This record gives sequence, structure tokens and C-alpha cells, in this order.
Amino acid sequence: MKVAVVGATGLVGGKMLEVLSERNFPLDELLVVASERSVGKEITYKGKKYTVISMSDAVAARPDIAIFSAGGGTSLEWAPKFAEVGTTVVDNSSAWRMDPTKKLVVPEINADVLTKEDKIIANPNCSTIQMVMALAPLHQKYGIKRVVVTTYQSITGTGKRAIDQMMAERADAKDVPMIYPYRIDMNILPHIDSFLDNGYTKEEMKMVNETCKILRDDDIKVTATTVRVPTMGGHSEAVNVEFMKDFTLGEVRSLLSQMPGVVVQDDVKNNVYPMPLTAHEKDEVFVGRLRRDETQANTINM
Repeated sequence: MKVAVVGATGLVGGKMLEVLSERNFPLDELLVVASERSVGKEITYKGKKYTVISMSDAVAARPDIAIFSAGGGTSLEWAPKFAEVGTTVVDNSSAWRMDPTKKLVVPEINADVLTKEDKIIANPNCSTIQMVMALAPLHQKYGIKRVVVTTYQSITGTGKRAIDQMMAERADAKDVPMIYPYRIDMNILPHIDSFLDNGYTKEEMKMVNETCKILRDDDIKVTATTVRVPTMGGHSEAVNVEFMKDFTLGEVRSLLSQMPGVVVQDDVKNNVYPMPLTAHEKDEVFVGRLRRDETQANTINM
């Protein structure tokens, strides 16, 4: 098993290597791949040093799997080249997600759509993934009519330069290099990705479109507001879901508890609920604050 991590020197690429190591992924050969300016750098994986190689060298090595986190432009240019030599590409950018010829997959939900012919597989947006993990078992049981979601997304989603900006602001440094249009420490920004003509951001529309594709139901209405908050790791969301059928909270808790990769933290009497502080560095999706929306039928807040 020969695995390439493309974008290995970035914040997300580094996290991918960490998770592969934690999960003891059964690889025999690892290729760490990045842009030309990073070629020759060294990365440590499981105590062993690996030298960063170029994209063309990685394609020539014909890896079995290439996990991409190198931006949309890089994915559009290079994923087909890897696919041509028989590599299965799992792409973390937005480049292929809404391409009708490509599968958009959260393994716990819709891995059954994949075939051996799928050589470029799209990985959804971070905020979409965690939301659909909680929605999928509920949609199966009650049928989702409408979702209203507001996110509270960590600065780590923007990358290393966002962390540098916040830490410099926190230290009252002069001449802080800005990745955001405003200060982020002691602030929140209702602005993730660029604004579109309809007044929504790209991030908000990703949540709308990707949710329907993953859950295989274009009738689900989704409206989103995505917000950047000064936390380090652990995105949060407030989700209001209207179902076709009625539910009991006990049944909802049970369905969520049985969903692989979901952990229910819902004991408000003892102040148990999901927080970035306790979700950071964990792989699961944590769900809590389960309560009926008392303003309309068949609706829950999570």
C-alpha cells in the first residue's frame, strides 16, 4: 500500500499525517508531496524522516491512494493526472464536490455510492461533514424538511496564517500580518470564504448544496450562516431541523447514539454539552442541547 499525502507541509496535511499515524493506517510506503518551494524539506512520520517530493515525482511513483489537501486549483490540475495512473484520489478541496460525475462521500453515510471506477472522490466541507453526521440517521427515520444552521468555526480552518494573526493580536504585537479583513481575537466574523451575488458566502452555499448531495435528497431546504470565532480547533454549529414526521427526544438520542462517529453529550443538569475545548483533537462529532423547537411542529434544536 503506497500512500501519498499531497499538501503535506500545510496545517491540514500535517493533521492528515497525524491521523494516519494515530489510526495505524496500513501503509507500506509513504510519499509526502508539496509545491516546488517545499521540495527537499523533511517531515517526520512515526519517528522516521521523509523528504518532500514534487507533484510530478509523486505521479511517476503511482501511489495506490493520494490524499489531497493542497487547494482547489492544485486539485483540478493534478488529481486527474494521479487518476490516469490508477491512483485513487481523496480530495479535501471544494474542486470536485459538486461535479455531477464525482462522488461526495462521508464514509459513515454514503460509502455505498463508491465503485472501483471512482478514482477521484470528493471529501465534503468541514462544517457540512459534522452536520450531516448528525442529520443522516434522523433523516432516515423522520424525513428532513428544512435545516437552519449557524456555525461557529475555528480559525484553524483558515490555516497557519490565521493562528499567527490571532496569537500576534493576543500578544499586542505591532504590524500584525492580516489574513482576515479585521481583528479576530476578541471578535467574531460573520464571513467565511468570499461573498456571492446572493449575499451568502461560498461556505454557506457549500453547506446548502453538499448536504442535499450527501443525503441524496434535493428537496431538503438548507439555509446557513457561517461565522469565524477565535478558537483553536473544534468547529461548532447550532442546528434547527424541521422533520416530516414527529419524534420523541428519547428516540432522537438513541438514533444519534447508534450512529458511528457520533457521541451524544446531552446532560444539561450536569452542564454536559459539546464544546470546542473538549472536541479539539477528537475525531468524533459531539451532539447535545437537544430540545424541541416550541414555535413549530416536528422541529428540534441541537
